[in-house]
Amino acid sequence: MWGFLAGAALLIGAAIGYILRVPARLIAAIMAFGSGVLISALAFDLMDEAYKRGGFDSTGIGFIGGAAIYTAANWLLARRGAKHRKRSGNQQPTEEESPGSGLAIAVGALLDGIPESIVIGLSMLKGGAVSAVAVIAIFISNIPEGLSSSAGMKKARRSASYVFGVWGVIAFISGVAALLGYAFFGSFSDDVVAATTATAAGAMLAMLSDTMIPEAFEEAHDFAGLITVLGFLAAFVLTKWEAG
Repeated sequence: MWGFLAGAALLIGAAIGYILRVPARLIAAIMAFGSGVLISALAFDLMDEAYKRGGFDSTGIGFIGGAAIYTAANWLLARRGAKHRKRSGNQQPTEEESPGSGLAIAVGALLDGIPESIVIGLSMLKGGAVSAVAVIAIFISNIPEGLSSSAGMKKARRSASYVFGVWGVIAFISGVAALLGYAFFGSFSDDVVAATTATAAGAMLAMLSDTMIPEAFEEAHDFAGLITVLGFLAAFVLTKWEAG
């Protein structure tokens, strides 16, 4: 349920970005805020929890491994037309310009969402209750992801059925991935859970650096840093509120 809820934010963002004409600078500002939220959540919630469970070795290996796996997969998809899948401008290629790019963009969007969803399930292993910070942070960041990407898809002449089909499938898979994160890893050792959590965190940070932050900076570079800091602070406050 929590995975579906977080994934549904992608559909909300996609609907806003596809139906409404949202100014590029506003999209960039929302993207910057969402980036700050996710950076804070993975630093103070995910990485801290992974370290407590498995120590520095499992956490460090998982963190670097997650970033490396994401970067390799993202590099391959970028060569097939998915490099600008989170961009709201005219950067995304049309199917005529880059045959197969539609599928690559869909797979890339799925690649971006899976680590976040698994984290939701893993967060429940520590006591049966979901991490509110993880769900809220992922929900908040998913809205600008869906918004920016769907605006770019529309400019690349992708159909409404393609756009909402992509995000609908990803929202569904987000719920399944969260369920698997909880059900599959429940019987594993703390070291494995810690490494998996850190792997997801590393993939998320690499995703932010490769896709969300460039979009935020290009259109809102004068204020992108400040807005990102505000997002970071919002998630930090949520983390301390949940802990206390």
